[in-house]
Amino acid sequence: MFELRTYTLRTAETLDQYANVHWPRHISSLGKHGITTHGIWTEHSDESHRLIALVSYEPDADIEQVTRDFMASAEFVSDMAGFDMQNFTSVDTVLLETTASSPLR
Repeated sequence: MFELRTYTLRTAETLDQYANVHWPRHISSLGKHGITTHGIWTEHSDESHRLIALVSYEPDADIEQVTRDFMASAEFVSDMAGFDMQNFTSVDTVLLETTASSPLR
């Protein structure tokens, strides 16, 4: 199962910090929890500052439990060291199922 995760941040500066410092740390620590990162993008506009990530989970994974376990882990705490969580204004997720003709599976 794939998941599109959209993180909205307060400012362009906090988006840059999250995108260039903290998300790169997540890639290996997410992998240790069975979550694969397929891509990370940023969206800058006058109205919003977003990081969008496409991740996938192991087949038959309990996605909510895997996410809770990751966010309670020492890896997550280390990844986020020095970042104020109040800089997030929202985090939105969409679960995606791959179609048979999709080149990404």
